[in-house]
Amino acid sequence: MSKETTSMSCGERHRLSLGRPHVMGILNVTPDSFSDGGRHAVSDAALRRAEEMLREGADIIDVGGESTRPGATPVDVQQEMDRVVPVVERLTGELGALVSVDTSAPEVMTAITVAGAGMINDVRSLRRPGALEAAAASGLPVCLMHMVGEPDNMQNDPRYERPIEEEVATFLEQQIARCRGVGIDGDRLLVDPGFGFAKTLAHNLRLMNRLEYLQYLGYPLLVGTSRKGMIGRALSREVDERLYGGLALTTLAVSKGAWIIRTHDVAASADAVGMTSAVLKEGK
Repeated sequence: MSKETTSMSCGERHRLSLGRPHVMGILNVTPDSFSDGGRHAVSDAALRRAEEMLREGADIIDVGGESTRPGATPVDVQQEMDRVVPVVERLTGELGALVSVDTSAPEVMTAITVAGAGMINDVRSLRRPGALEAAAASGLPVCLMHMVGEPDNMQNDPRYERPIEEEVATFLEQQIARCRGVGIDGDRLLVDPGFGFAKTLAHNLRLMNRLEYLQYLGYPLLVGTSRKGMIGRALSREVDERLYGGLALTTLAVSKGAWIIRTHDVAASADAVGMTSAVLKEGK
C-alpha cells in the first residue's frame, strides 16, 4: 500500500481507518460451521445476530456461506449464493453495515458486490478459476489468506521446508503479485496468515510468535484465531471453552501489528483490542 494511504475504501459507503485495529464479527450462515453451524442460517436470525455484533463493537460483519473448517467439503455455488446474497442485502440495506463475504466463488463475488458488500475475504486467495478476474472487476478490497491444499485435506500432515513465517510470506507475495498483475491496486489488498489452515499446533504457535515478520509485506494484516483448534490443543479446551485463550491471542496479534481481528466473540474481543491499542498508543 502507499505510505500516504490512511484509510481503505470498502465499496461506495464505507472507509476503514488504517490508524487503528478493527473488529470483524463472524456471521456463518452455514449448517456445518465448526463453532456456530446452523444458528444463523435463517435471514432473520442472521440480521439479529449482526445487530448484536454491531452493538458490541464490530466494525465489519463477515458473512460466510461455505464452511472451511478442517475436513469440510465445498458447497454448490447456487446454494452458497442462496445463503449469502439475501443476508448481505439485508445487512447493508437495513443496518447500513460494512459487510465482508467469506467466499472463493467468482459468481458469489459478483453477486455480493451488486448486493452492497464492501469486502471479499477469500481463504483460497483468488485461486479458483475466474476468481481473480471477478475480484478485480468488483472494485472491492480483497483479503488473501495462506492455505495449502483444500479444507478437506489441508490438515493431512502439513509440512514446510522453511520456517513457517517465511513460507507464509512467500505465498502471500506470490498472490499479491497475481492481483497486481490484473490491475487490483495495492490499496485494495490485505493479508491473512491463515491460522489453523494447513498448520500444526507448532506451526500456529511459531507463526503467532513471529507475526510481526509479515509487516515487511506492507499490507494490512487480518488475523483470525477465534475458538480455533490451536487453542483447544494448547489448553485442552473444547470449542465453547476457548474465549480466554482467544483473547490472549488477540492481544498478541494486535501488539504485533494486526489491523483486523476476526472473531465470534465480538464484545470481549473489542475490549481486548481497545485496551491493547490504548497501551500501544501511549507508548508512541
